[in-house]
Amino acid sequence: MAQIANERPALANSLWTATANNSPDRPSLIGKAEADTVIVGGGFTGLCAALHLAEAGQSVIVLEAETPGWGASGRSGGQVNPGLKLNPDDLVAKFGDDLGHRMAKRWGNGGPLLFDLIKKHGIQCDLAPVGFLRTATSQKTLTGLQTIARQWRTHGADYDEVSRRDVSQMVGADAYIGGVIDRRGGNIHPLNYALGLAEAAEKAGAIIHGHSRATGYSTASGKVTVQTKGGEVTAQRALVCTNAYTDDFGGKLGKTVVPVTSVQVATAPLSNNIARSILPDGHSPTDTRRLIFYFRKTADGRFVMGGRGAMGEGSTRKRQQALREAAVDLYPQLGDAEWDYAWGGNVAMTRDSLPGLHLLAPNVLAGLGFNGRGVANATVMGTILADWAMGTPAEKLDMILTEARPIPFHAFRNIGLGATMAALRLLDRFRL
Repeated sequence: MAQIANERPALANSLWTATANNSPDRPSLIGKAEADTVIVGGGFTGLCAALHLAEAGQSVIVLEAETPGWGASGRSGGQVNPGLKLNPDDLVAKFGDDLGHRMAKRWGNGGPLLFDLIKKHGIQCDLAPVGFLRTATSQKTLTGLQTIARQWRTHGADYDEVSRRDVSQMVGADAYIGGVIDRRGGNIHPLNYALGLAEAAEKAGAIIHGHSRATGYSTASGKVTVQTKGGEVTAQRALVCTNAYTDDFGGKLGKTVVPVTSVQVATAPLSNNIARSILPDGHSPTDTRRLIFYFRKTADGRFVMGGRGAMGEGSTRKRQQALREAAVDLYPQLGDAEWDYAWGGNVAMTRDSLPGLHLLAPNVLAGLGFNGRGVANATVMGTILADWAMGTPAEKLDMILTEARPIPFHAFRNIGLGATMAALRLLDRFRL
């Protein structure tokens, strides 16, 4: 059974890795190479940027520390959740009428962008454009969801409120008091989407090197050189697309996000009668708990449950067991189900809940920090980075460009994270 290579055991037994499409070995970089653009990171962001730049005629080299989709991109729940965390009216209030509206439109269209890429390049990733369903656990959170839906409708989105009865029918359980559905969303097999982007980028002319961890970069004479253990790439510009796995690369860049572990568990394929009783129309809901649950069925009839994880090996396994128990609470018919897979990865959270677009040097741009919405938003970020690499001025980008500012006391982030998670879990338990 294939597992995620070079990962700790509690996070390695991934359904997506075990069911991934065949993908060629991409050898590590050896020696010196040159390109118009060098991209650090082979997840959704880097691969999408590589595809767009290669199609535009640029020479592109991607340096991936492991294999394409190895990080959060290939481990997520596969929910396509369009839009930024800030509501469209808040974007306009924060960034002004022009940029605010452009940001709302560009990032809100992340779902259609992703679906079009999948269809254009024939990517086999179990595409299901069924909409993105949010389910409310309290009247307060339902009111908040309804406000979001009304705002998005004024911005032209197909975004509807859903009654308690209809949510119960869509979920297959009477656990929520209502919800909303963003019909621009849906779900996919995330690793196969990443592998499909990689193949499409290579067909367009990009070169992808696996097992080529970038160790640093330098700039001189208007060019940038990115070093790996085995070689280096010199280019006109570099794009840094490392998200929650940035570590020390890029200096203070990694300190602009807080990596938070998210975990998932998946059953064996369910019998037809049980599968029909759960999420009958194929939706992939996310609820409104402070520590959210997200769940779905796969194309081969498995049930997947996800939520926030933990830092240690034992604590991670406890959280995965808690997800199995939560799944049975929601769907008692899963009581005898076999649970074949348990895995996880890091989500990059930012201080202001917005992705970061940071100029690290005049010819080095980084995009990261998707706050749990990486399937759609990392795809959008890839296109914005490509815009910049093709000469779009900063003021014309559909995202604010800022300095990379480390989160205060970043070195102590893990000390309070466990206590915070425990407190939020308690509040969720009592629906406060």
